Amino acid sequence: MKWKKLGKIFDPRDHKLPNNCVDFAQSPQTLLLEDRVRVYFSTRERDNVGKYLSHVAFADYERDMSRLIGVSTQPVLALGELGSFDEHGIFPFNVLRDGDRVLAYTTGWNRKVSVSADASIGLAISDDNGQNFIRHGSGPVLTASLNEPFLVADAFVTKYGHIYHMWYIFGTQWIKFTDTEPPDRVYKIAHATSSDGVNWNRNGLQIISDRLNADECQALPTVICLDGKYHMYFCCRQAHGFRQDSSRAYRLGYAYSTDLEHWIRDDSIAGIDISAEGWDSQMQCYPHIFECDGKTYLLYNGNEFGRNGFGLAELE
Repeated sequence: MKWKKLGKIFDPRDHKLPNNCVDFAQSPQTLLLEDRVRVYFSTRERDNVGKYLSHVAFADYERDMSRLIGVSTQPVLALGELGSFDEHGIFPFNVLRDGDRVLAYTTGWNRKVSVSADASIGLAISDDNGQNFIRHGSGPVLTASLNEPFLVADAFVTKYGHIYHMWYIFGTQWIKFTDTEPPDRVYKIAHATSSDGVNWNRNGLQIISDRLNADECQALPTVICLDGKYHMYFCCRQAHGFRQDSSRAYRLGYAYSTDLEHWIRDDSIAGIDISAEGWDSQMQCYPHIFECDGKTYLLYNGNEFGRNGFGLAELE
């Protein structure tokens, strides 16, 4: 795999987004429309006590990704009700065209007391080509279980034949590395299948091997089939010190498979890395791979977890 970087293509500071959001355009994910590519992302507002809330917005591009057409002016999906799994935010937001409807697999998160947050995966459905979404019930479709005790999140869903496949993450532990800092989380990538996109079969097993160490954090898998082989990109980082030390921050990882279940990891052939300077010189995270009109693209975030937007690369 070899990618040609096309640079940063969206900066939230340049636009008036719904919900008074002014920072972050995280986890860009696409829906192909007849005349455009719609890129959904998560952005943030400050609540009345100064804490962040994550909201979904979108940006529309020409189908060759050469020009921004416009941005959403209304909220795509409201946050959950008081006490719900998505009360404080939706991030990320993965969409799948499924016949006449568009399915959106949401990661809803809510604040905790002893740790910063927990997360579960929800489902929303659009009948107007991805303009507006309605929840498929107020609870999640995938949440904590016996072998996946917390932080079930980052769904990427696609359909091969009659089976829906979901790659997602689950938390394995919270670790308090120092007495003065809050606990840090550890999470791994897993796989689930479904016949209807609502009820999922899973085994809670890690499917991508660790490269950094046993506490490596793996996030946001994205999968595509090219030339009969399945390719997964994701991001990985150290569990601690990643905010202060860029060498411990997110980088993009890569694995391949021939059967969708067994994956061979080889980050050395990912074909993309941080830049020497600029918007993605300290971090690369939250990748999304997609095809459009015969070309293959990779959207991703850069420094500060996508605070100042997302960029694009094209497969050579």
